[in-house]
Amino acid sequence: MNKEEFFAGIDVSKSHLDLGLNPSGQFERFHNDETGVAGLVASLERVRPALIVVEATGGLEMLVVAALRVAGLPIAVVNARQVRDFAKATGRLAKTDKLDALVLAHFAQAVRPAIREGRTDAEQELVEQVARRRQLVDMRAQEKARLSMAGARQKVSIKEHIAWLDERISDLDDDLKATLKASDIWKERVDLLQSAPGVGPVTMLTLLSYLPELGRLNRREIAALAGLAPFNRDSGFQRGYRMIWGGRAEVRSVLYMATLSAVRGNNAIASFHKRLVEKGKPAKVALTASMRKLLTILNSMMKQNKHWSCPQNA
Repeated sequence: MNKEEFFAGIDVSKSHLDLGLNPSGQFERFHNDETGVAGLVASLERVRPALIVVEATGGLEMLVVAALRVAGLPIAVVNARQVRDFAKATGRLAKTDKLDALVLAHFAQAVRPAIREGRTDAEQELVEQVARRRQLVDMRAQEKARLSMAGARQKVSIKEHIAWLDERISDLDDDLKATLKASDIWKERVDLLQSAPGVGPVTMLTLLSYLPELGRLNRREIAALAGLAPFNRDSGFQRGYRMIWGGRAEVRSVLYMATLSAVRGNNAIASFHKRLVEKGKPAKVALTASMRKLLTILNSMMKQNKHWSCPQNA
């Protein structure tokens, strides 16, 4: 390793950004706001690390990740579970903000996770709108569940809140339609995705916002990102069942519903699913394989800019 080569890890919390450098062991803390992020970027620009690793923390990392990408610094956003498993494997069981940042830096050096393109401003705006819509839909479902158990007086309040949530969701749907109509690129992607069986508005919006790599990666890479790639579980003479693991839960959830719809129709996914069932595959295995099949076809459609009705997708 080059003496001057450094690797950085950033532990993100709501209030702070903790920076660790490997192999120097240097540690700095910054506020997780615009001023703090500017200071962190300036510090990293002086060091010019070979790679910076940040954990995905449900959105708290967005500000610093965007700033680092604008600065042209090499950054990889990784799944938190990967880093926890790495820490256990290297014997680092203690947990503090400083140790977490240094573990991330060590992970960057040892694992070298792939650097992927960040979201464009348009993609980020769509992500935020879709995430807010999902939050409101979840809140509405919770209120509807409470309605059946509430007393007479409380039912009035709950019904008012549900009506308010209905309005906000409707407003967000209008905003999402306007966002997608504002760009020819968005319109093209929408038309491509919705030409596929089972892909409705919610699936389409989730894929566009939470899987921007669709059409840019090969079939194995895109399946792994969605958590639909089967992994071996073999040891010695033992051959275990292949299992999916990790990935983006939001994407996997909507693909599950889309595939349930697709397998009831007369299309390539339905035929594929039927063949698996006839071969004796368990229901869950057949459906998961069909989800992966749907995703790889969608990936190919986006890559080739061709609709579902094309012969290669039949």
